[in-house]
Amino acid sequence: MNVKEYIEANWDNTTRFFTDDNDTLIGLPKPYTVPCCEGAFQEMYYWDVYFTNVGLIKSGRLAQAKNNVDNMCYLINKFGFMPNGNRTYYLSRSQPPFLSQMVRCIYEQTGDTKWLDECYKALEKEYEFWESERQTPCGLNRYYGKFSHDELMDFCNLLCRRFNMEKPDDKCVAEKYGKAMYSFAESGWDCNSRMGLDCYNYAWVDLNSLLFGIETDMAFFSAELKNGCENIWSEKAEQRRNRMTQLMWNDVSGAFCDYNFTENKQSDIVSIAQFYPLFSGACTLEQAKRIVELLPKIEFEFGVACCEKRDDLFGLQWDYPNGWACLQYIVVHGLLRYGYRKEALRIAEKYKCLVEKVFETTENLWEKYNVTTGEVSNNKEYKTPAMMGWTAGVYIDFCSLIEE
Repeated sequence: MNVKEYIEANWDNTTRFFTDDNDTLIGLPKPYTVPCCEGAFQEMYYWDVYFTNVGLIKSGRLAQAKNNVDNMCYLINKFGFMPNGNRTYYLSRSQPPFLSQMVRCIYEQTGDTKWLDECYKALEKEYEFWESERQTPCGLNRYYGKFSHDELMDFCNLLCRRFNMEKPDDKCVAEKYGKAMYSFAESGWDCNSRMGLDCYNYAWVDLNSLLFGIETDMAFFSAELKNGCENIWSEKAEQRRNRMTQLMWNDVSGAFCDYNFTENKQSDIVSIAQFYPLFSGACTLEQAKRIVELLPKIEFEFGVACCEKRDDLFGLQWDYPNGWACLQYIVVHGLLRYGYRKEALRIAEKYKCLVEKVFETTENLWEKYNVTTGEVSNNKEYKTPAMMGWTAGVYIDFCSLIEE
Protein backbone atom coordinates (compact mmCIF):
# COMPACT_ATOMS: atom_id res chain seq x y z
CA MET A 1 0.00 0.00 0.00
CA ASN A 2 1.44 3.37 -1.02
CA VAL A 3 0.64 6.69 0.65
CA LYS A 4 -2.26 7.56 -1.65
CA GLU A 5 -3.83 4.14 -1.15
CA TYR A 6 -3.37 4.44 2.62
CA ILE A 7 -5.10 7.83 2.67
CA GLU A 8 -8.01 6.62 0.55
CA ALA A 9 -8.43 3.58 2.80
CA ASN A 10 -8.49 5.72 5.94
CA TRP A 11 -10.52 8.84 5.16
CA ASP A 12 -13.65 7.22 6.57
CA ASN A 13 -11.76 6.27 9.73
CA THR A 14 -11.43 9.98 10.55
CA THR A 15 -15.16 10.70 10.29
CA ARG A 16 -17.23 10.99 13.48
CA PHE A 17 -20.95 11.65 13.94
CA PHE A 18 -22.28 12.62 17.37
CA THR A 19 -25.27 14.96 17.41
CA ASP A 20 -25.75 15.05 21.19
CA ASP A 21 -23.53 16.80 23.71
CA ASN A 22 -21.68 14.26 25.85
CA ASP A 23 -19.54 15.38 28.80
CA THR A 24 -17.07 17.84 27.19
CA LEU A 25 -17.96 16.93 23.61
CA ILE A 26 -20.20 19.39 21.75
CA GLY A 27 -22.50 17.50 19.38
CA LEU A 28 -22.64 18.57 15.74
CA PRO A 29 -25.51 18.23 13.25
CA LYS A 30 -23.49 16.57 10.50
CA PRO A 31 -20.60 14.06 10.27
CA TYR A 32 -17.29 15.78 10.99
CA THR A 33 -13.62 15.06 10.35
CA VAL A 34 -11.07 14.59 13.13
CA PRO A 35 -7.28 14.60 12.63
CA CYS A 36 -6.47 11.07 13.83
CA CYS A 37 -7.95 7.65 13.13
CA GLU A 38 -7.59 6.75 16.81
CA GLY A 39 -5.93 7.92 20.01
CA ALA A 40 -5.16 11.63 20.14
CA PHE A 41 -7.32 14.45 18.77
CA GLN A 42 -10.79 12.91 18.49
CA GLU A 43 -12.67 16.16 17.90
CA MET A 44 -12.98 18.60 15.01
CA TYR A 45 -10.32 21.32 15.08
CA TYR A 46 -10.79 24.66 13.34
CA TRP A 47 -7.76 25.36 11.18
CA ASP A 48 -6.87 21.69 10.75
CA VAL A 49 -10.07 21.22 8.76
CA TYR A 50 -9.11 23.73 6.06
CA PHE A 51 -6.08 21.70 4.99
CA THR A 52 -7.94 18.42 5.47
CA ASN A 53 -10.79 19.71 3.29
CA VAL A 54 -8.32 20.42 0.49
CA GLY A 55 -7.50 16.71 0.42
CA LEU A 56 -11.10 15.61 0.84
CA ILE A 57 -12.18 17.70 -2.16
CA LYS A 58 -9.33 16.43 -4.35
CA SER A 59 -10.23 12.88 -3.26
CA GLY A 60 -13.81 13.31 -4.49
CA ARG A 61 -15.30 13.81 -1.02
CA LEU A 62 -16.81 17.25 -1.50
CA ALA A 63 -19.89 16.30 0.52
CA GLN A 64 -17.81 15.63 3.64
CA ALA A 65 -15.84 18.86 3.16
CA LYS A 66 -19.18 20.69 3.01
CA ASN A 67 -20.37 18.87 6.16
CA ASN A 68 -17.32 20.22 7.99
CA VAL A 69 -18.11 23.77 6.91
CA ASP A 70 -21.78 23.41 7.86
CA ASN A 71 -20.74 22.23 11.32
CA MET A 72 -18.52 25.29 11.74
CA CYS A 73 -21.35 27.62 10.74
CA TYR A 74 -23.53 25.82 13.30
CA LEU A 75 -20.95 26.48 16.04
CA ILE A 76 -20.60 30.13 15.05
CA ASN A 77 -24.36 30.61 15.15
CA LYS A 78 -24.49 28.87 18.54
CA PHE A 79 -21.54 30.55 20.27
CA GLY A 80 -20.87 33.69 18.23
CA PHE A 81 -17.48 32.48 17.03
CA MET A 82 -15.76 29.32 15.83
CA PRO A 83 -14.14 27.63 18.84
CA ASN A 84 -10.75 25.92 18.78
CA GLY A 85 -12.72 22.65 18.49
CA ASN A 86 -16.01 21.03 19.49
CA ARG A 87 -15.18 20.63 23.17
CA THR A 88 -16.52 22.76 26.00
CA TYR A 89 -12.96 23.43 27.21
CA TYR A 90 -12.23 25.06 23.84
CA LEU A 91 -14.91 27.72 24.24
CA SER A 92 -12.38 30.18 25.68
CA ARG A 93 -10.62 30.65 22.34
CA SER A 94 -10.73 30.25 18.58
CA GLN A 95 -8.00 29.25 16.10
CA PRO A 96 -6.60 30.75 12.87
CA PRO A 97 -9.63 31.87 10.83
CA PHE A 98 -9.67 29.84 7.61
CA LEU A 99 -13.45 29.41 7.28
CA SER A 100 -14.00 31.94 4.51
CA GLN A 101 -11.44 30.12 2.39
CA MET A 102 -13.16 26.79 3.06
CA VAL A 103 -16.47 28.33 1.98
CA ARG A 104 -14.89 29.73 -1.18
CA CYS A 105 -13.32 26.37 -2.12
CA ILE A 106 -16.71 24.66 -1.91
CA TYR A 107 -18.73 27.46 -3.50
CA GLU A 108 -16.42 27.48 -6.51
CA GLN A 109 -17.25 23.79 -6.93
CA THR A 110 -21.02 24.04 -6.42
CA GLY A 111 -22.14 27.58 -7.30
CA ASP A 112 -24.85 27.22 -4.64
CA THR A 113 -25.77 30.82 -3.77
CA LYS A 114 -28.42 29.82 -1.22
CA TRP A 115 -25.79 27.90 0.74
CA LEU A 116 -23.31 30.75 0.25
CA ASP A 117 -25.78 33.22 1.75
CA GLU A 118 -26.12 31.07 4.89
CA CYS A 119 -22.34 30.86 5.21
CA TYR A 120 -21.98 34.59 4.59
CA LYS A 121 -24.18 35.36 7.61
CA ALA A 122 -22.07 33.08 9.82
CA LEU A 123 -18.87 34.63 8.49
CA GLU A 124 -20.17 38.11 9.37
CA LYS A 125 -20.52 36.92 12.97
CA GLU A 126 -17.04 35.40 12.97
CA TYR A 127 -15.51 38.58 11.57
CA GLU A 128 -17.26 40.62 14.26
CA PHE A 129 -15.73 38.33 16.91
CA TRP A 130 -12.20 39.00 15.66
CA GLU A 131 -12.82 42.73 15.33
CA SER A 132 -14.50 43.17 18.72
CA GLU A 133 -12.68 40.59 20.87
CA ARG A 134 -9.19 40.55 19.33
CA GLN A 135 -8.71 44.16 18.21
CA THR A 136 -5.69 46.08 19.60
CA PRO A 137 -4.99 49.82 20.05
CA CYS A 138 -2.82 49.81 16.92
CA GLY A 139 -5.75 48.88 14.67
CA LEU A 140 -4.54 45.34 13.96
CA ASN A 141 -5.51 42.08 15.65
CA ARG A 142 -3.97 39.61 18.06
CA TYR A 143 -4.54 36.10 19.33
CA TYR A 144 -5.76 36.03 22.92
CA GLY A 145 -8.55 34.32 24.92
CA LYS A 146 -11.39 34.74 27.39
CA PHE A 147 -10.47 33.26 30.74
CA SER A 148 -11.13 33.11 34.46
CA HIS A 149 -8.35 33.45 37.04
CA ASP A 150 -8.28 29.68 37.61
CA GLU A 151 -8.04 29.01 33.88
CA LEU A 152 -5.24 31.54 33.63
CA MET A 153 -3.28 29.71 36.34
CA ASP A 154 -3.89 26.37 34.62
CA PHE A 155 -2.49 27.83 31.41
CA CYS A 156 0.47 29.26 33.33
CA ASN A 157 1.24 25.74 34.54
CA LEU A 158 0.92 24.40 31.00
CA LEU A 159 3.27 27.03 29.61
CA CYS A 160 5.85 26.34 32.30
CA ARG A 161 5.79 22.65 31.38
CA ARG A 162 6.19 23.49 27.68
CA PHE A 163 9.11 25.85 28.35
CA ASN A 164 10.67 23.68 31.08
CA MET A 165 10.38 26.48 33.64
CA GLU A 166 9.47 26.64 37.30
CA LYS A 167 6.05 28.11 38.08
CA PRO A 168 6.61 31.73 39.22
CA ASP A 169 5.68 32.81 42.75
CA ASP A 170 4.86 36.31 41.57
CA LYS A 171 1.14 36.55 40.73
CA CYS A 172 1.65 39.13 37.97
CA VAL A 173 4.28 37.00 36.26
CA ALA A 174 2.05 33.93 36.54
CA GLU A 175 -0.81 35.86 34.92
CA LYS A 176 1.52 36.99 32.14
CA TYR A 177 2.52 33.38 31.49
CA GLY A 178 -1.12 32.31 31.42
CA LYS A 179 -2.02 35.03 28.92
CA ALA A 180 0.93 34.05 26.76
CA MET A 181 -0.22 30.44 26.70
CA TYR A 182 -3.74 31.49 25.73
CA SER A 183 -2.32 33.53 22.89
CA PHE A 184 -0.16 30.62 21.74
CA ALA A 185 -3.09 28.21 21.96
CA GLU A 186 -5.41 30.37 19.84
CA SER A 187 -2.68 30.98 17.26
CA GLY A 188 -2.28 27.27 16.56
CA TRP A 189 1.49 27.81 16.93
CA ASP A 190 1.55 26.41 20.45
CA CYS A 191 4.30 27.07 21.29
CA ASN A 192 6.91 29.08 19.33
CA SER A 193 9.80 31.48 19.82
CA ARG A 194 8.65 34.26 17.48
CA MET A 195 7.66 36.74 20.20
CA GLY A 196 8.76 35.11 23.42
CA LEU A 197 6.37 35.28 26.36
CA ASP A 198 5.05 38.70 25.39
CA CYS A 199 3.10 37.29 22.42
CA TYR A 200 -0.30 38.59 23.57
CA ASN A 201 1.04 42.13 23.18
CA TYR A 202 1.73 41.55 19.50
CA ALA A 203 -0.37 41.93 16.37
CA TRP A 204 0.40 38.70 14.51
CA VAL A 205 1.36 38.77 10.83
CA ASP A 206 -0.39 35.47 10.08
CA LEU A 207 -3.66 36.47 11.78
CA ASN A 208 -3.90 39.84 10.06
CA SER A 209 -3.09 38.25 6.72
CA LEU A 210 -5.95 35.78 7.25
CA LEU A 211 -8.31 38.61 8.24
CA PHE A 212 -7.32 40.40 5.04
CA GLY A 213 -8.24 37.16 3.29
CA ILE A 214 -11.66 37.14 4.97
CA GLU A 215 -12.27 40.73 3.86
CA THR A 216 -11.37 39.97 0.25
CA ASP A 217 -13.41 36.73 0.30
CA MET A 218 -16.40 38.59 1.70
CA ALA A 219 -16.08 41.18 -1.07
CA PHE A 220 -16.18 38.30 -3.58
CA PHE A 221 -19.15 36.68 -1.84
CA SER A 222 -20.99 40.02 -1.74
CA ALA A 223 -20.54 40.39 -5.48
CA GLU A 224 -21.85 36.86 -6.03
CA LEU A 225 -24.83 37.47 -3.76
CA LYS A 226 -25.44 40.99 -5.11
CA ASN A 227 -26.03 42.27 -1.56
CA GLY A 228 -24.43 45.68 -2.07
CA CYS A 229 -21.57 45.19 0.42
CA GLU A 230 -18.71 44.48 -1.99
CA ASN A 231 -17.13 47.94 -1.70
CA ILE A 232 -17.42 47.95 2.10
CA TRP A 233 -15.41 44.75 2.37
CA SER A 234 -12.87 45.88 -0.24
CA GLU A 235 -12.30 49.09 1.72
CA LYS A 236 -11.76 47.11 4.92
CA ALA A 237 -9.18 44.95 3.15
CA GLU A 238 -7.35 47.98 1.76
CA GLN A 239 -7.30 49.66 5.17
CA ARG A 240 -5.80 46.52 6.72
CA ARG A 241 -3.21 46.20 3.98
CA ASN A 242 -2.13 49.81 4.54
CA ARG A 243 -1.98 49.39 8.32
CA MET A 244 0.07 46.19 7.99
CA THR A 245 2.51 47.94 5.68
CA GLN A 246 2.77 50.89 8.05
CA LEU A 247 3.41 48.90 11.24
CA MET A 248 4.67 45.48 10.16
CA TRP A 249 6.71 45.96 7.00
CA ASN A 250 10.46 46.10 7.65
CA ASP A 251 12.31 47.36 4.60
CA VAL A 252 15.69 46.27 5.96
CA SER A 253 14.78 42.62 6.50
CA GLY A 254 12.33 42.61 3.59
CA ALA A 255 9.38 41.11 5.43
CA PHE A 256 6.23 41.76 7.40
CA CYS A 257 7.05 41.25 11.09
CA ASP A 258 4.88 40.62 14.17
CA TYR A 259 4.30 44.00 15.81
CA ASN A 260 4.45 44.73 19.55
CA PHE A 261 1.84 47.46 20.01
CA THR A 262 2.87 48.22 23.61
CA GLU A 263 6.55 48.82 22.85
CA ASN A 264 6.32 49.85 19.16
CA LYS A 265 8.79 47.20 18.01
CA GLN A 266 8.85 44.24 15.63
CA SER A 267 9.85 40.61 16.08
CA ASP A 268 13.12 39.83 14.32
CA ILE A 269 12.80 36.07 13.76
CA VAL A 270 12.38 34.89 10.17
CA SER A 271 9.44 32.49 10.12
CA ILE A 272 6.83 31.04 7.81
CA ALA A 273 4.37 33.56 9.27
CA GLN A 274 6.06 36.08 6.98
CA PHE A 275 4.81 34.12 3.96
CA TYR A 276 1.15 34.50 4.96
CA PRO A 277 0.84 37.87 3.15
CA LEU A 278 1.71 35.99 -0.06
CA PHE A 279 -0.84 33.31 0.73
CA SER A 280 -3.65 35.82 1.30
CA GLY A 281 -2.59 38.29 -1.38
CA ALA A 282 -1.91 41.08 1.12
CA CYS A 283 1.49 42.14 -0.27
CA THR A 284 2.66 43.93 -3.39
CA LEU A 285 4.74 42.26 -6.10
CA GLU A 286 7.86 44.02 -4.85
CA GLN A 287 7.19 42.99 -1.24
CA ALA A 288 6.61 39.42 -2.39
CA LYS A 289 9.98 39.45 -4.18
CA ARG A 290 11.72 40.54 -0.97
CA ILE A 291 9.93 37.90 1.11
CA VAL A 292 10.85 35.12 -1.34
CA GLU A 293 14.50 36.08 -0.85
CA LEU A 294 14.12 34.80 2.75
CA LEU A 295 13.49 31.22 1.59
CA PRO A 296 17.11 30.05 2.18
CA LYS A 297 16.67 30.80 5.87
CA ILE A 298 13.73 28.38 6.28
CA GLU A 299 14.10 25.86 3.43
CA PHE A 300 15.93 22.61 4.10
CA GLU A 301 16.39 19.18 2.52
CA PHE A 302 12.87 17.95 3.32
CA GLY A 303 10.80 21.14 3.21
CA VAL A 304 10.40 24.37 5.15
CA ALA A 305 10.87 24.74 8.90
CA CYS A 306 8.65 26.90 11.09
CA CYS A 307 11.43 29.44 11.49
CA GLU A 308 15.10 30.04 10.87
CA LYS A 309 17.81 28.29 12.89
CA ARG A 310 18.95 30.49 15.78
CA ASP A 311 20.80 29.96 19.04
CA ASP A 312 18.15 31.80 21.07
CA LEU A 313 15.22 29.53 20.14
CA PHE A 314 13.39 27.73 22.96
CA GLY A 315 13.35 24.46 20.99
CA LEU A 316 9.54 24.32 20.77
CA GLN A 317 7.40 22.34 18.37
CA TRP A 318 6.68 25.39 16.18
CA ASP A 319 10.38 26.25 15.92
CA TYR A 320 13.25 25.02 13.73
CA PRO A 321 13.70 22.20 12.62
CA ASN A 322 10.04 21.17 12.65
CA GLY A 323 7.98 21.11 9.48
CA TRP A 324 4.17 21.04 9.68
CA ALA A 325 1.98 20.14 6.71
CA CYS A 326 -0.13 23.30 7.07
CA LEU A 327 2.91 25.57 6.85
CA GLN A 328 4.31 23.76 3.80
CA TYR A 329 0.94 24.48 2.15
CA ILE A 330 1.00 28.17 3.11
CA VAL A 331 4.45 28.66 1.59
CA VAL A 332 3.79 26.63 -1.56
CA HIS A 333 0.48 28.32 -2.35
CA GLY A 334 1.80 31.75 -1.42
CA LEU A 335 4.63 31.25 -3.91
CA LEU A 336 2.21 30.04 -6.57
CA ARG A 337 -0.05 33.06 -6.06
CA TYR A 338 2.79 35.44 -6.92
CA GLY A 339 4.20 33.41 -9.82
CA TYR A 340 7.08 31.59 -8.12
CA ARG A 341 6.09 28.19 -9.51
CA LYS A 342 9.60 26.69 -9.65
CA GLU A 343 10.21 27.41 -5.98
CA ALA A 344 6.73 26.19 -5.01
CA LEU A 345 7.08 22.87 -6.82
CA ARG A 346 10.57 22.35 -5.37
CA ILE A 347 9.22 22.63 -1.81
CA ALA A 348 6.13 20.54 -2.60
CA GLU A 349 8.36 17.78 -3.98
CA LYS A 350 10.59 17.87 -0.89
CA TYR A 351 7.63 17.45 1.46
CA LYS A 352 6.02 14.76 -0.69
CA CYS A 353 9.27 12.77 -0.62
CA LEU A 354 9.53 13.24 3.15
CA VAL A 355 6.04 11.84 3.76
CA GLU A 356 6.76 8.87 1.48
CA LYS A 357 10.18 8.23 3.05
CA VAL A 358 8.79 8.06 6.58
CA PHE A 359 5.75 6.06 5.45
CA GLU A 360 8.05 3.33 4.09
CA THR A 361 9.42 2.63 7.58
CA THR A 362 6.44 3.49 9.80
CA GLU A 363 3.40 2.78 7.57
CA ASN A 364 1.82 5.94 8.96
CA LEU A 365 1.44 9.65 8.35
CA TRP A 366 2.53 11.96 11.19
CA GLU A 367 1.56 15.27 12.73
CA LYS A 368 4.95 16.89 12.06
CA TYR A 369 8.39 16.03 10.74
CA ASN A 370 11.99 17.15 11.12
CA VAL A 371 12.80 18.77 7.77
CA THR A 372 16.56 18.53 8.30
CA THR A 373 16.81 14.80 9.11
CA GLY A 374 13.76 13.52 7.26
CA GLU A 375 12.33 11.80 10.34
CA VAL A 376 9.28 12.10 12.58
CA SER A 377 9.75 15.16 14.77
CA ASN A 378 10.29 14.47 18.45
CA ASN A 379 9.69 17.39 20.79
CA LYS A 380 9.50 18.01 24.50
CA GLU A 381 5.85 19.11 24.54
CA TYR A 382 4.09 15.80 23.80
CA LYS A 383 4.63 12.62 21.84
CA THR A 384 4.06 13.20 18.12
CA PRO A 385 0.92 11.30 17.08
CA ALA A 386 0.24 9.43 13.87
CA MET A 387 -2.11 11.70 11.96
CA MET A 388 -4.18 11.80 8.80
CA GLY A 389 -5.77 15.28 8.92
CA TRP A 390 -3.75 18.03 7.34
CA THR A 391 -0.83 15.73 6.55
CA ALA A 392 -3.08 13.69 4.26
CA GLY A 393 -4.75 16.77 2.80
CA VAL A 394 -1.51 18.56 1.97
CA TYR A 395 0.12 15.41 0.59
CA ILE A 396 -2.82 14.86 -1.80
CA ASP A 397 -2.70 18.51 -2.86
CA PHE A 398 1.05 18.43 -3.51
CA CYS A 399 0.76 15.25 -5.56
CA SER A 400 -1.86 16.97 -7.69
CA LEU A 401 0.35 20.05 -8.15
CA ILE A 402 3.39 18.01 -9.13
CA GLU A 403 1.40 15.90 -11.59
CA GLU A 404 -0.10 18.91 -13.42
